[in-house]
Amino acid sequence: MDWHEIRDPQDPELDRLAERYRLHPLHIEDCRHRCQSAKVEENRTYVFAVLKIVTIEKDGALRESDLDIFLGRDFVITVEDKNCPPARQLLEQVRSAAAGQRADQIFYRIADGVVDSYLPLLDHFSDIIDELEDQVLGRPTPDTLQHIFETKRSLILLRRVLVNTRDVAGHLQRSESELIHREMWPFLRDIYDHVARNLDLVETQRDLLTGALDIYLSSVANRTNQVMKVLTVLGTIALPALVISGIYGMNLKGLPWTDSPHGGVILGGVMAATTVVLLVILRMMRWF
Repeated sequence: MDWHEIRDPQDPELDRLAERYRLHPLHIEDCRHRCQSAKVEENRTYVFAVLKIVTIEKDGALRESDLDIFLGRDFVITVEDKNCPPARQLLEQVRSAAAGQRADQIFYRIADGVVDSYLPLLDHFSDIIDELEDQVLGRPTPDTLQHIFETKRSLILLRRVLVNTRDVAGHLQRSESELIHREMWPFLRDIYDHVARNLDLVETQRDLLTGALDIYLSSVANRTNQVMKVLTVLGTIALPALVISGIYGMNLKGLPWTDSPHGGVILGGVMAATTVVLLVILRMMRWF
């Protein structure tokens, strides 16, 4: 069994292998034009699969990389991106345990490793969602809202990858190709189960994130209502003093205490008394 590793899709070695194993030109084109969707296609002499490696960049964004696999009767060809350390690490791990194994067994180990690589991503998003829920329940800020939307975009990308990968796993477990021995069918079904479980976790995380967004909007609305309530109470408290000062500010004769030397003090006392009475009434009405 021959395993050919192509570490650069533009490598001329890929053309020589295509001629040797009679690989379809469209499949070679898919290898060289990256950013393909995860898929699997069967040929009479080989199976072509595109798997997706998803990594987290330093800024928290997700990055997709293609890992193309040609599975033949007695050969495996893998085509990876030039700058994708996780794919290189995965292939090295599989190669270290590939001695004496068939081509379909190596194909399964690579596909299983790709699917298992999604679990740390799901754990990462679970931690982020827990942190966002604490923030929206505490003091939500516009930065929190931006973080929620960024996480939603990342989950949408991861869900798209998982949906396509689930289709690949579903096709493989239903395949009756002679290139995949019957004894490998249960292992392929296990891959499908893992992808389906990961997809359920992503859907749950999306629901939790939507709930966090609703809590954020409710918290902001409640804070606005509280501010308006305080301003309304303060305006109502100042209303008696404004009315009294407005009346005494009019150019009218005969108002009480107009000629009294203590008129200002008496007027201030009346304002204070009416304010206290109004505070008591509002407190009894549970306005604050």
